[in-house]
Amino acid sequence: MEKSYDSIPAGLVIRTLGSEIKEFKKDSFLTPVSMILEVVMEMIIPYLMASIIDKGVTPGDINHIKTTGGLMVITAFFGLLSGLLGARFGARASAGLAKNLRNRMFENIQSYSFPNLDKYSTAGLVTRLTTDVTNIQNAYQMLLRMFMRAPASIIIAMVMAFSINASLSTIYLVAVLFLSVFVFGMMRKVTKYFAEVFTKYDDLNSSVQENVSGIRVVKAYVREDYETGRFIKAADNIYRMFVRAEKMIILNMPVMQFMVYACILLISWFGAHMIVFGSLTTGELMSLLAYCMNILMSLMMLSFIFVMVSMSTASARRITEVILEKPVILDPEDPVREVPSGSVSFKNVSFSYYGENSGRVLKNINLEIKDGETVGIVGGTGSSKSSLINLISRLYDATEGSVLVGGVDVRDYDLTVLRNNVAHVLQKNELFSGTILDNLRWGKEDATEEECREAAALAAADEFIEKLPKKYESPVEQGGSNLSGGQKQRLCIARALLKKPKILILDDSTSAVDTATDSKIRKGLRDYLPGTTKLIIAQRISSVMDADRIIVMDKGSISGFASHKELLSSNEIYREVYESQTSGAALSDFDS
Repeated sequence: MEKSYDSIPAGLVIRTLGSEIKEFKKDSFLTPVSMILEVVMEMIIPYLMASIIDKGVTPGDINHIKTTGGLMVITAFFGLLSGLLGARFGARASAGLAKNLRNRMFENIQSYSFPNLDKYSTAGLVTRLTTDVTNIQNAYQMLLRMFMRAPASIIIAMVMAFSINASLSTIYLVAVLFLSVFVFGMMRKVTKYFAEVFTKYDDLNSSVQENVSGIRVVKAYVREDYETGRFIKAADNIYRMFVRAEKMIILNMPVMQFMVYACILLISWFGAHMIVFGSLTTGELMSLLAYCMNILMSLMMLSFIFVMVSMSTASARRITEVILEKPVILDPEDPVREVPSGSVSFKNVSFSYYGENSGRVLKNINLEIKDGETVGIVGGTGSSKSSLINLISRLYDATEGSVLVGGVDVRDYDLTVLRNNVAHVLQKNELFSGTILDNLRWGKEDATEEECREAAALAAADEFIEKLPKKYESPVEQGGSNLSGGQKQRLCIARALLKKPKILILDDSTSAVDTATDSKIRKGLRDYLPGTTKLIIAQRISSVMDADRIIVMDKGSISGFASHKELLSSNEIYREVYESQTSGAALSDFDS
């Protein structure tokens, strides 16, 4: 799915990236202006040099040598100054474009819905924000500096050369046409290879990401050699793709050098004959040779620009795809901005992750959950428990039917309002770099320390926090890697409690804590949020048996919805789970 960027039109790519130049338009304009001034100064020097030879050295006019030499020094100084200014403006413009592209992509990614995020791998997004943007930055700087400088240098040098001797300058024209055809043909082939390289970068970053995040598991299972092999394979794929591209690019330099030396030999040969017959002066021949080098070196610069553009074409399209991606789940035109109650209704709801034509993970769900009710949810692996509760806070939208919260279709709510009233402790516990207080305040940004302490106590997190050296100011490493699974779960529950929501969803959020702590958390929820609707997905029947009612899920459908006692007598699936757990049987069939 990540290769869809190939179909993005070039014009749209240019407009999208160009719109991010913004405050750096002035620098983007001054860079080529400075480079053209540098070229003009460089082109004047061979002309002055010819004048020194023909009018100063040959007749022995020392005054002409001094005057013209002084002009050459001044011209060289202004050429140097223009080059320095061009480099400065170009660096600011390209770095500024890179900054704006990263900001624009990251901001847009934050607005993505879950279906949008499902299209991209984490490694793919990281590659686009780093490697791809760097490619665009380098290409843009080269375009600003060299793409204006090289053509200007070729044109001015060609004009000056033809003004000196048109017949000899025809050699340049033939060389330029030949090299232009060669570079264009090379660019077409190289672009295809570079387009494939960046998908290989995604694989490489994915390998690194998985290895680093799961390093404890890797070491526990002694799989270092396997992971090293995976990385080497990904790195080797990039190596082979680059070698294929470089095999084409390396032809550029020898062909260019061949043309340079061929032009020098031809001009020297024919020029020497012209000097003998008096139709060309020594100074003019020196100027023609200088212009020859200018023309061919500028053409070489252009070839490098084309190579850089070839490398960055795929990057430009990948970046544009991320910027143009529109969130699937959006606020309605006139959204409801208040959630009246915590009641939840499912009316003929079916859901598929990949649209109507793919398999349903939820099938014709009908539910009525009362405001303030505590509802447990159990079922086997793949029974779509998490998919069911993800629809309540519009992490996904139902494919068919409607989900109502407080009697209002969730698609009619302002998303911020809805999600602030539906606290969702996800199945995967995510904590962020910072302190424990910083992480708790994700639930309520302006929460006081006292409020955080109260929420932590209700989630039974205070037990371990108070034992830490810095207590609530203790650092949390990325992903909470310095905390146990149970500690992370309790912090995530406390974070959700700070929102004081109308609906609280716990998606297998106490699986890593002991039964005593689980019981304490459930008591805290009852006492602290008596009017909040609570939906609890759990592996253990003991975690939900005291709920008002329990939903039994089976292959995307509801097998039963009643109290613990009623289900024991009427639902075979629930009874089997209960008996297997109370008799100490394995629970592996009912993890979430």
